[in-house]
Amino acid sequence: MPLVTVARTARPSPLALLRHSDTPHPERSVAKGVLVKVRHGVYASAPAWKSLPPWDRYLARVHAAALIHPDAIFCLESAAALLGMPVFGDPVDVHILVPARCASRLIAGVRAHRSSEDRTIVELGGLAMTSPEDTAVDLARLRHPAIGLAMADAALRIETESTAERLLLINEARVSSRGRALARWPLARASARSETAIEAVSRAVIEWLGFPAPELQVVFRSSGKEDRSDFVWKQVGLGGEADGDLKFDGRYGDPRDVLRRQSLRDRRLRTHLRAVAHWGWSDVTAITPLRDILTGAGLRAIAPEQTARLYSLRRSLTSLAPPRRRTHAASGPLRPREYS
Repeated sequence: MPLVTVARTARPSPLALLRHSDTPHPERSVAKGVLVKVRHGVYASAPAWKSLPPWDRYLARVHAAALIHPDAIFCLESAAALLGMPVFGDPVDVHILVPARCASRLIAGVRAHRSSEDRTIVELGGLAMTSPEDTAVDLARLRHPAIGLAMADAALRIETESTAERLLLINEARVSSRGRALARWPLARASARSETAIEAVSRAVIEWLGFPAPELQVVFRSSGKEDRSDFVWKQVGLGGEADGDLKFDGRYGDPRDVLRRQSLRDRRLRTHLRAVAHWGWSDVTAITPLRDILTGAGLRAIAPEQTARLYSLRRSLTSLAPPRRRTHAASGPLRPREYS
């Protein structure tokens, strides 16, 4: 497998990790609730650990595994976490690649996957992992298509010269045919214009509900301001914003101020659009609320619902917390959209 050194760093551990040798009698500290064992031989502050969302706990587990296995090649969700791609909930197991002659096995939370020589490996800050493109193809082959779409979108945001067509070519060129057909749907729809995981999952649900495909990240200018709408259906004058659960939890400032700025922004958008609909993670994963929001805003289905895919999505994602929103451009993370 070719190794490429990339001039950027992997996403760092969200908290300090301590080896067994870094702290005297760590077992006693674990028993007292001062430390938590992240994996055998690696510990962290218990209060700091408890404050982390599931996807950051998973990232910490990946870094803990890297301390024990510095030569590991990370793949699947583990590579995604290090690359800054979406992580849904806490996948628990850390995934690494091993040569085809080795056995696939799970030991102490590290799952080894045998691999042929048809992936590009990148090195970021001393850690080796599958490239964003190969990570997206791997996950599109193995996970729900909506998750595969979120990964494919993220890969195109990181690898700005890549395209959906290139992802499809990588998929078709793989030696193994396992999951090849499953991956075609998300890879064909990949778009760097889709900025977050919730936007990707929303696009999947919108299509499976039978609604027409929206335009993505359409820019409108009015009153000296420039505003972008996540989704636009120009034929019915409708805009859509897939961020409702996340903007009001304090991460972007005082929720009252965020609401005021959003109201002003929606007012400007309504000089170009008939209506602006908002929805959040729970609306998307429960399916019916998003259908009702879009129907109530005047959008009409043009195709039958794909019930099986919608049902499987609900089962796959309803129990998960929203994936973290950090996304990448070539030079680093994108800033969350400002509502001004």
